[in-house]
Amino acid sequence: MCERASSAARGAANNEEKKPPMAAGSAKADDKRRAILDIAREVFMTEGYAAASMSAIAARLGGSKGTLYNYFPSKEALFAEFMRDQCQAEADAVYDLADGDADIPHALCEVGKRLMRFIFSDTVQSIHRLAIAESERFPELGRAFYENGPRVGILRLAGYLEGWMEAGRIRKADPVRTAERFGDLCKAGLYQRMMWNVERATPAQIDENVEEAVRIFMAAYAVEK
Repeated sequence: MCERASSAARGAANNEEKKPPMAAGSAKADDKRRAILDIAREVFMTEGYAAASMSAIAARLGGSKGTLYNYFPSKEALFAEFMRDQCQAEADAVYDLADGDADIPHALCEVGKRLMRFIFSDTVQSIHRLAIAESERFPELGRAFYENGPRVGILRLAGYLEGWMEAGRIRKADPVRTAERFGDLCKAGLYQRMMWNVERATPAQIDENVEEAVRIFMAAYAVEK
């Protein structure tokens, strides 16, 4: 199981290194790519995926569709990169743990609280709703969201869990599935109410949810001494 998680994690890392086709890697090209992503964000978030068009994005950019296609070969590829761009920087901060953290419950509390604050942010909630609204008509959209958002985080957390399992610090299990279960525990109750605009989770509610999730997780996975 652990070998499978390691392979998955390596695959995710390799995927993250693959960039969409774009112009030569100069400062000017990087600025153009940044401008495209900023405009794409506005168009996708205001018009939705179906109504957004490469022509509209190119027009706002002030260039031709040909220029746009030099950087991104399709609307799907541009949307996937928009997802990755929005999620990656904050995901790095969420899952940044010191190697060999001596206190696993404390480490999991830190990750869980960062993760929930990230997931419950206005930007990420809007992206979630966009992906859900469009994914039935465009299944590739849901896949792009999952591959560039939740899956990346799951594999990052699975890497830490796998290390703790190999060191005999928590019970061995499939690290990827274990990471998924921990995330589900952290979201329990709060996510549904937030997603459907029933109520917004307060920082105190998030902390309480995560702390309970860690207690449940450790009761299930702690190694008896």
